[in-house]
Amino acid sequence: MSVYDSYVICTAPRSGSTLLCKLLIATGVAGNPESYFHEPSVASWRRELGLAPDAAGCEHDVLDETFKAAIAEGSLETGMFGLRLQRHSFDFFVGKLAILHPECTRDRDRLEAAFGRTCFIHLSRHDKVEQAVSYVKAQQSGLWHKVPDGTELERLSEPQALTYDGDRIGNCVAEMEAHDRAWEDWFDREDIEPLRLCYETFSASPIETLREVLVYLGRNGAKADGVEPGVAKLADATSRAWVRRFKAGQNEV
Repeated sequence: MSVYDSYVICTAPRSGSTLLCKLLIATGVAGNPESYFHEPSVASWRRELGLAPDAAGCEHDVLDETFKAAIAEGSLETGMFGLRLQRHSFDFFVGKLAILHPECTRDRDRLEAAFGRTCFIHLSRHDKVEQAVSYVKAQQSGLWHKVPDGTELERLSEPQALTYDGDRIGNCVAEMEAHDRAWEDWFDREDIEPLRLCYETFSASPIETLREVLVYLGRNGAKADGVEPGVAKLADATSRAWVRRFKAGQNEV
């Protein structure tokens, strides 16, 4: 059985990563996975971690303090660090890792120098149109996540009128496809065989998938028992109508 010190969820928006993170946190044995390096800004990382964003000192020391704080927050008392990474800030993130660990020549080696033996989990969504519709609709509505009882979990802006935008959806499909290709290219370049999770399977059987992930990480799979999904699907009749409309337009071309 493989045993890891950390794991990185390699993903793209609207792929179910928030649900996966919440489930892993709820087990109490798999760290506190969050997007600790979400923005391409060290000041932003430090601010989110409760550190002074304008820290003095050489860059290496500032990064060392920042990464240690992220590891502490992302591990809690579980002995395992969890991290969610998306592609929009990935190049910036690995660039800072190269400064922190100049002795390493590959991204994978730098990640493991920082986080220990690392498992890479690729969480992707097969239906890119559904993924794009989910993203565009969240941008318009301002609501990104809610809990199963309907309470809002994450709102980033005030709601706007929902308006079908085929061009925006099409551009978003291309963006999501590019994210997946970028991850696959990076896995190939770094000789990484990730644990692959599909959103469609995961969302249909979240607890079974959680158990699979725990076992793969070398944790007790039984810790998945009794865990309740803390995030509800936002797809509704509007989402389904937009998906049908966009796919119908593709078929007409």
